[in-house]
Amino acid sequence: MPSLRLTRRAIDEIPFTQKGQVLYRDTMLPGFGLRVGVQSKVFFAEGQLNRRTRRVTIGRADVFAPEVARKKALTILGDMADGHDPNADKRQEAAERVTLELALKRFLEVRSLSTHTVSHYQRTERLYLKSWSKKPLNEITRQMVLKKHQDIGRKHGETTANNVMRHLRSVYNFISATQDDYPPNPVQILTQARAWFKERRRQTVVTAVDLPAWWKAVMAEPDYSRDFLLTALFTGMRRSEVMQLRWVNVDLSAKTLHLPTTKNGDSLTLPLSEFLADMLAQRREASQGSPWVFPGPGRTGHLVETKKFLLRVSAGSGVSFTLHDLRRTFITIAESLDVPYYALKRLLNHRTNGDVTGGYIVVNAERLREPVELVAQRILELKERCD
Repeated sequence: MPSLRLTRRAIDEIPFTQKGQVLYRDTMLPGFGLRVGVQSKVFFAEGQLNRRTRRVTIGRADVFAPEVARKKALTILGDMADGHDPNADKRQEAAERVTLELALKRFLEVRSLSTHTVSHYQRTERLYLKSWSKKPLNEITRQMVLKKHQDIGRKHGETTANNVMRHLRSVYNFISATQDDYPPNPVQILTQARAWFKERRRQTVVTAVDLPAWWKAVMAEPDYSRDFLLTALFTGMRRSEVMQLRWVNVDLSAKTLHLPTTKNGDSLTLPLSEFLADMLAQRREASQGSPWVFPGPGRTGHLVETKKFLLRVSAGSGVSFTLHDLRRTFITIAESLDVPYYALKRLLNHRTNGDVTGGYIVVNAERLREPVELVAQRILELKERCD
């Protein structure tokens, strides 16, 4: 490592490297130096701490004068001689500056999540954790989590409270993995204290008995809401997936539709039943050039609000239902037809959760075509009772 007196003139004359870095030692102050790379020149201080070498960055040579950097190095070296680690202080300061708002931003930048999931995380921070947005993440305590969880459950519902804390847990785990000496995740207290609210999975479907009345009410709807509900029923797709369906991802010749991004991050290609392919072909002819299968008036360009026509169909049929009920109806009918387990999983785009056998099975769109057609025919048989 070359040594020289680090003056402004000497530093300016040092050439940048072709590759890698070269360290230059100052002859005036042992432990003070300059790190030269391909595009940068940076001052540093280097000393021994607990019998190990520690190197601390001071700043760029085009920002700090050598005399100022030397004084900073002298202070750093004195602290190290007293057993103080400046790098640990920097890490602690960096950790303290990570607010919940910043943590969520970093989490969403790195994770590959669907637009729908991203909006849920943002909604959590905006509506339920707003008072914590500017708070350093590592200052959120277990007792704060317990109290917030109870407050949200009382004001907005127990399921919402659980989901908010699941989001906070994921963001905290992500940030703590990048920080040294971060406190344990405070959301753990909900498990340790058995404080999670009990949730019952909805089991509602549009039953075989109710399907004729439901179908009749749907067919009385305008074409946009009618076709939306039928697409949801005949594919088992999630609400956001149907809303964001683009014509570029619908192949009417091959009778398939493609979802480039889904809730679990995987893409999915599904076959279209004859009934649904014919319906979408008619819809395509009347689409008037919109890129969306179900266009809407808002800034997104696609349909967003479904509440009104769901209420109309419920009132007209006497069948209370949600869009997710149509997903459960689809899979319930598929299961009743003895559709193979792995085909069911693929139709719903559910992962096999570590199932080694499932990892070897390739279930493509053509493999799913027969099950999809069987489900469609069964739906059409059930609805005939109203004709």
